[in-house]
Amino acid sequence: MGRKRLITDSFQVVKRQRRAPDTKEESPEDGLILEPGTAGSRHAEAVPVPADAPPGGSPCPAQLEMLKQFDLSWEYGPCTGITRLQRWERAKSLGLSPPITVWETLLEHEGDPSFLHCLWHGYPL
Repeated sequence: MGRKRLITDSFQVVKRQRRAPDTKEESPEDGLILEPGTAGSRHAEAVPVPADAPPGGSPCPAQLEMLKQFDLSWEYGPCTGITRLQRWERAKSLGLSPPITVWETLLEHEGDPSFLHCLWHGYPL
């Protein structure tokens, strides 16, 4: 028997430069932003930033969180390929009793793309 193979035999080890912990690092692919201190970390989460996002963050984080929970709730059917309002109306027509607050929020922010599209809108099907 030969020597035991290591993962580094097949994949080259790449060392990255260290950055200051208080700066955000922008990933070259798809405009992803890594949170400070997570570059090189195993638990770093890259979050896509929509091109039409308002500067300075979202205007109503509590409402966006409620819509995110609506997107994650499978009891109202799949949400990819349609807008949140279309999904809400489809669930209502099927008698699934979607939350009225979601409908009111969607009508209140009708032209805003961050409210209009579901959580996975920017990802290919």
